[in-house]
Amino acid sequence: MHLSTIVFDLGGVMIGWDPRNLYRKIFFDEQEMEYFLANVCNHDWNHQQDAGRTFEAGVAEVVANFPHYESQIRAYQERWVETLGEVNTEVVEMQQALLRDPRYRVLALTNWSHETFPIAQGLFPFLADFEGTLVSGVEKLAKPDLAIYELLIQRYELVPQETLFIDDSLINVQAAEMAGLQTIHFQSPAQLATAFQVYGISF
Repeated sequence: MHLSTIVFDLGGVMIGWDPRNLYRKIFFDEQEMEYFLANVCNHDWNHQQDAGRTFEAGVAEVVANFPHYESQIRAYQERWVETLGEVNTEVVEMQQALLRDPRYRVLALTNWSHETFPIAQGLFPFLADFEGTLVSGVEKLAKPDLAIYELLIQRYELVPQETLFIDDSLINVQAAEMAGLQTIHFQSPAQLATAFQVYGISF
């Protein structure tokens, strides 16, 4: 199968991310931390920042509903960098190898707040190596909304069936398939390397 473009997700694929990295330092009770992450600063709340809402607006909303957690809520933005995990160096090595291969364009499509993505760019130089990066918070569209995949295809003039998209979220992978892209549901660097071989890519 001919491929012309490889598109990487970032968080969970190239860079570890989990709010527990931060909140284990804040909560001494694991159950309370899980309650907080399920009911206060939860996935849906964070997704709104990924879709373009400012942290100021997001923080104000949950502080109003959970005033006794105000300091913990504000930490999500103030100590955001502590939510980051390790760089997945094996995946970065694959990215770098693909960038050297003239057969492929190498892009990124990420759900990321427009306010925190510049921080990540300062921390991880390899983010500057992509031909282009579509950041959900900038576009005010977020995966798995089909519109963000359509924007990716339009902006970079991609041929969907020649484009391979890699993401650790199954729902995001399924949406990419609906947009006509080839996909790999990322689970580990070894699994990714094996999946690449199906497309004739080896490292």
